[in-house]
Amino acid sequence: MLLPAASSGPQRASHLRGSIFSTVAMKSHAHFPQWLSAFLPDALHTRPREWSRAAFGAAAGFLFSAWVCSQLFGLHMAVHFSGPLAASAVLLFAVSSGALAQPWSILGSYLCASAVALTITHFIDHSLLGAALALGLSLLLMCPLRCLHPPGGAIAFCMVFATPLSGEPFWQPALAAMTAGVGLLACALLYNNLTRVPYPRPHPGTPAVHHTRDPLPSERAGINADDLDYALDELGSFVDITREDLELIVRSTEKHALRRSTGEIRAGQMMSRDLIHATPQTAVAKGLYLLTHHGLKALPILDAGRLVGIVSLVDLVSATRANTFNLRAILGLQKKQTLGELMTAPVRTVDVDTHVVDLIALLSDDGLHCLPVLDEGRLVGVITQTDLVAALHRDLLRHLD
Repeated sequence: MLLPAASSGPQRASHLRGSIFSTVAMKSHAHFPQWLSAFLPDALHTRPREWSRAAFGAAAGFLFSAWVCSQLFGLHMAVHFSGPLAASAVLLFAVSSGALAQPWSILGSYLCASAVALTITHFIDHSLLGAALALGLSLLLMCPLRCLHPPGGAIAFCMVFATPLSGEPFWQPALAAMTAGVGLLACALLYNNLTRVPYPRPHPGTPAVHHTRDPLPSERAGINADDLDYALDELGSFVDITREDLELIVRSTEKHALRRSTGEIRAGQMMSRDLIHATPQTAVAKGLYLLTHHGLKALPILDAGRLVGIVSLVDLVSATRANTFNLRAILGLQKKQTLGELMTAPVRTVDVDTHVVDLIALLSDDGLHCLPVLDEGRLVGVITQTDLVAALHRDLLRHLD
């Protein structure tokens, strides 16, 4: 009985090893597609029209800057720097909003590369070691100067091997590279803005609607600019996106998430329908009475049933105070002011199908107290900040049930 038992031990061990290997193979086979998919990039969130715009601009900008460089410094010098220049063109025209594609990035990186490369070639020589040192030192210099631009490293590498012709100054390759870079930047500034792509990326400032230092209402709670700065500092690695762009992405994501959670609350469901309005010929005193009697902050102005303007309580109070200190008005020699003289036109309006999430920014960040609601161009209601708060309160109660 012992012999069979002894012989079955190696068999069980062999069977166990086979099971382990088969299990590992099955798991490897299952994870292989997932591992392979990591090499595939995500889909671009840009439209084909933007691809065409960027492709034409990059080609035209590269051609112009290389042509200028060849006319001033010779074709051999333009060809020598054509590779980094083409890479810069892709960044400046295709991803012009990125941190690596801003004007200071290309100018500062080209300057750093030129200074480092000329120093390397003076003290070492035109060698592969010198080119590698120029690349590394340029990168070290770009980071604290906040001008990181990948083609700038290629400029340093190429400049080490750019030997000027006989009789030319040693700094001529640097001048040629800077000329090409400035020409490309000029093309990007002109072309991007003409095609309605703001460049350089503007820094979104907080509009002082009430002339105070308070941030916008939408920025007083939740994620703010300091939180994004802390997150980027904690990440600690290179990210080709500005903090402003990251903030826009976060705000847009919050907006879409809120739109999904609030359901289908539209302007037509929450607006006031019993409208109090006036005409352009209505006297200021009459308009002030309508506002105070009905507890309103703004009054739509209709002319033949068409919305032509809006007057706020502040506008009428200011006009009344001005007449208090006007001698002609006191003596009755000045004609009565009408609402048509004080109204704001054109009027910011919304459609009856406007989602409640789109109304939040208009009635908070933009400083508007009410919004006229149109249906096929006809005034059908008004939405106030009170209406918005009530609608959001009802939606909150619905989620609590």
